[in-house]
Amino acid sequence: MRRPPPLPLAALCLLALPAAVVAYFGLTGREALTPFPGLGSATAPLQSRAHLKQCDLLKLSRKQKQLCRREPGLAETLYDAVHLGVLECQAQFRHERWNCSLEGRTALLKRGFKETAFLYAVSSAALTHALARACSAGRMERCTCDDSPDLENRQAWQWGVCGDNLKYSTKFLSNFLGPKKGSKDLRARMDAHNTNMGIKAVRNGLKTTCKCHGVSGSCAVRTCWKQLSPFRETGQLLKLRYDSAVKVSSTSNEALGRLELWAPPRPGHPVKGTAPRPGDLVYIDDSPSFCRPSKYSPGTAGRTCSREASCDSLCCGRGHNTQSRLVAFSCHCHVQWCCYVECQQCVQEELAYTCKQ
Repeated sequence: MRRPPPLPLAALCLLALPAAVVAYFGLTGREALTPFPGLGSATAPLQSRAHLKQCDLLKLSRKQKQLCRREPGLAETLYDAVHLGVLECQAQFRHERWNCSLEGRTALLKRGFKETAFLYAVSSAALTHALARACSAGRMERCTCDDSPDLENRQAWQWGVCGDNLKYSTKFLSNFLGPKKGSKDLRARMDAHNTNMGIKAVRNGLKTTCKCHGVSGSCAVRTCWKQLSPFRETGQLLKLRYDSAVKVSSTSNEALGRLELWAPPRPGHPVKGTAPRPGDLVYIDDSPSFCRPSKYSPGTAGRTCSREASCDSLCCGRGHNTQSRLVAFSCHCHVQWCCYVECQQCVQEELAYTCKQ
């Protein structure tokens, strides 16, 4: 029986898509957003069996499933990464026509849109981030704190300054997703570029944090460790890259015997064309408007909008409905002796705007 190949260095692909679709590590909208059953206070054998069952529930290649079974804690970390990626995607696009809805996700992934590029980048970033944080939180058996100079792991745990292990995360990710291989397929090159861009975005957010240990807060002794930026900052960076995404085509690299991505000249740049920069998000297909229901999205009818900021664009010129509602909130609060706050309940009228059909 032929073994399934390792899923390419794309993003968080925890599910199998049709054969014609490039593998993608993320949510397609066909799975329930429910976490794995908790292990609770079960005994070690029960914990082990639960871990193996979690790995079997994930749709992975044979190699990936073996790695999962050998690494307690990995299955839950993979799930956390999927959840982290989709929640951040929805947060960044909450005011856009395409709001990262799970509806239509499978069809969307078959095309090389800007939105597909963002999904690959945010998913790979989420996996990189989640693995590094899982190491420093002690949820993975084969990794621990980052190996910063002059910082022993035991000392780090004692002081509560365990660094996020980005080095292990990126190394494991390369092994888990398979080796980097050149491809003659333009879409595969696009996906690999955007995946690497997501990993790079997490790496750029790594910073050094220090803590002083001395009498009365003096810095007689200082401990420093590596710490990842909050994932919200990574998401914001990726959204900026989405807004300036570069449409690419392909060119033949005869020396390497494969296709390479090729971007049009930038405004004011004398060169006719060049390879996209590592920090660019790239796409090959122009996106639909996402205004009306289609196989790619549910459209914008019924979406809440801001009359001053977003209704004109979000509603695609169809106009919006206005609805009045009463909202209760706490008001006239006073601190009472001792030690509670007493408030009154106030009601005010609020207008809500939604896009017309």
